[in-house]
Amino acid sequence: MLKTRHISIIRSMGVLLFMLTFQTTAQAAGSDLISMLTDQLGVSTEQAAGGSGAIFDYAKDNLSADDFSTIAKGVPDMDGLLSAAPTGESSSALGKASSMLGGSDSSLGGLASLASSFESLGLDADMVQKFVPLVSDYVGSVSGDQAMALLKGLF
Repeated sequence: MLKTRHISIIRSMGVLLFMLTFQTTAQAAGSDLISMLTDQLGVSTEQAAGGSGAIFDYAKDNLSADDFSTIAKGVPDMDGLLSAAPTGESSSALGKASSMLGGSDSSLGGLASLASSFESLGLDADMVQKFVPLVSDYVGSVSGDQAMALLKGLF
C-alpha cells in the first residue's frame, strides 16, 4: 500500500515537472522575438513586447481570422504579446483616421496607426519601420513564408 502511494506521488511529480518544462520551453521560445528586438534595436523588454504586440494586434484587426491564425500558429505566447500591446483612444482614433486616408491596405495607413501605440511605449514613430521587418522575418522563421507575406502585406 505504501509502495503504491510512493509510486503515485513520484508519477505526479514527474507529470508536474514535464508540464513546467514544457511551459518554460514555450516561454523561452516566445522570448526569442523579444530578445532579438532588444538586442538589435536597443529597446527595453516592455517596449519589445508592446511593439510586437501592437503589430500583431494590428494584423489581427486587419486580416481574416484564418490569415491571422496562419501568422499566430508558430508564435509562442501570442496571447501574451497581444495583451502587451498598448491600448487607448488615441491609437484607435488614429487607426480610424488612417483608414479614411488610405485604409488598411495602405502601408502608410498601417504605419500611421501603429505610431501612436509606439509613442505610448516611449518609442519614436520611426521605430515602427524598424520593428516591422524584424517581426515579419521572425514570423517567417516560426510560421512560414506565407505567414510572413501576410504580415508584410499589411505594411
